[in-house]
Amino acid sequence: MQEIRVFPSDPYVGNAAVTEVGLVALSSGCHKLHSILYFCQQMTNAALITVAKNRPNFTRFRLCILDPTKPDAVTNQPLDEGFGAIVHSCKGLRRLSMAGLLTDKVFLYIGMYAEQLEMLSIAFAGDTDKGMQYLLNGCKKLRKLEIRDCPFGNAALLMDVGKYETMRSLWMSSCEVTLGGCKSLAKKMPRLNVEIINENDQTDASADDSQKVEKMFLYRTLAGRREDAPEFVWTL
Repeated sequence: MQEIRVFPSDPYVGNAAVTEVGLVALSSGCHKLHSILYFCQQMTNAALITVAKNRPNFTRFRLCILDPTKPDAVTNQPLDEGFGAIVHSCKGLRRLSMAGLLTDKVFLYIGMYAEQLEMLSIAFAGDTDKGMQYLLNGCKKLRKLEIRDCPFGNAALLMDVGKYETMRSLWMSSCEVTLGGCKSLAKKMPRLNVEIINENDQTDASADDSQKVEKMFLYRTLAGRREDAPEFVWTL
């Protein structure tokens, strides 16, 4: 078996749900396994470190804890060291999705070690703008970055705008980015499409620049702004 996806049958079954024990068992027995999507009730750093040692050939590693901010189930610590072990050991890792209690430290590890990473999905992670800065300073092959419910704001967004020229897209939702920050980005990088998405209320040029954006989608384009955007999408 080379790929497996483990989905929850019922996210509310509590202790009967899948745990870190199953993930370790898969990594121990499936020697050709290189791609996994794993929904679970809990995780530990020790388990992730063991998985990294057992299967350094992972190219896609996507972990979803049903409580997305849950710490190490044994030590109650952030899961930084566990995911740090994954990106350090899995040299060919191209896609990564993370969950659990995570600080800026995990992004430092990703920026340092995930040299082949092309797609990263994160949510409810990080402490400051430094987390996103670590990613953009490293991860030279990063193409798609999806960020949700993280404390990253304008400073992180505008830190290295040239990086977006080498990426396909950046998606940010429920972060600390403001309309003014998005306008500054669009002005600095006219070859990028910067779209503000607010399905609850149409955003227009009269909006306050200090207003946080609900969703922002940034992507490279040779065709200019698209003409088929619905009313709740505003292209800067």
